[in-house]
Order: sequence, then structure tokens, then C-alpha cells
Amino acid sequence: MNEDVLAAAAHLVGRFAAHDRAGYFACFAPQASFIFHGTREFLPTRAAYEALWRRWESEDGFRVLACHSFEQRAEVFSDIAVFTHKVETRLAFGADEQSSVERETIIFQRQPDGGWLAVHEHLSTYDFT
Repeated sequence: MNEDVLAAAAHLVGRFAAHDRAGYFACFAPQASFIFHGTREFLPTRAAYEALWRRWESEDGFRVLACHSFEQRAEVFSDIAVFTHKVETRLAFGADEQSSVERETIIFQRQPDGGWLAVHEHLSTYDFT
């Protein structure tokens, strides 16, 4: 089961890394919620995050350039799984590029078909010192 969760997480991170908006958001349940350290508001649904992503693209020239996941861990509790990792990301906002290393927790829920969909994501800063 851990392998299935790790595979679902790898797919989600891969779609994000490719800036595949549709593929990335398909990894989340419609009722998924999001907390990001760089965003003031709590995002209570996938639609709310999708709207913010589109605003970043149109107003700020947002693009994901690369994303690398490491130190992954998956814990399965019946139909819920907790995935944690460190993630190194390169983003562009117009001509400006930013790199960061962050910690992330993604909660997955097993679906009736046996697959896993993300239902919550929490991204926080990470300081190596």
C-alpha cells in the first residue's frame, strides 16, 4: 500500500513539475484543502486553488520550471495516507526565477476504485540551518 501512495505522490509532483495544470489538479479531490506559507488565505477547495493558480499565471507570469521531491515517507492508516517529503522547486514569475526548499505534507484518501486522491496539502518553509 505504501508503494501505491508513493506512486500517487510521484505522479502529483511530476504533474506539478511539468506545469501540467489539468494533470496536477486531477490528483486532488474536489473538496481538497490547501495551506501554503506564501499565501494568506486558507484555500478550502480544489476550485479555490485552481482560481489562484490561474490568477498567478495571468497576473504574475507564473510557471513551474522544476520540482524535485526527496526524503519521502508514506504512512497508511486504512483509507487515509499521510505523505511527507522535502521538495526543491524552481518557479518563474515573469522573468524572475525563484528557488526554494520546503517541507510538504499531503493527505491522500483511498478511492472506491483503489486509487489515491489528495484531500489536503500543507506546504511550509524549510531552513537547513
